[in-house]
Amino acid sequence: MRGLSLIAVGHATSLFFVITFSLCVIFDLVFPEQAMYETWQKLLPGFEWISWKSYLLGLVEAYGYGWFVALVWVPLYNSFAARDLPRSS
Repeated sequence: MRGLSLIAVGHATSLFFVITFSLCVIFDLVFPEQAMYETWQKLLPGFEWISWKSYLLGLVEAYGYGWFVALVWVPLYNSFAARDLPRSS
C-alpha cells in the first residue's frame, strides 16, 4: 500500500484554504454586517481590512497554513495506516 502523497495533500489543502479565504472575503464585502474580517486579523498576522496588499498576504498565509497542515497530517496518517496493514509471511 502506498501512503498519501505529501505534495498532493499539501497543494490540495493549501488551495482549499486559499479558496475558502477568498470566498470569505467576498462574503464580507457583500454582507458587511456579517463580516468576519476581525477573525482573519487574528488568524493571519499582518492582515488588515481590506487592501490588495493585505488580500495577497492573506492568500500567501492561507497557502502556508495548508502546507503546515499537510506536513503534520500526512506523516501521521501514513504512520497509522502502515500499522493497520496485514502482516504477510
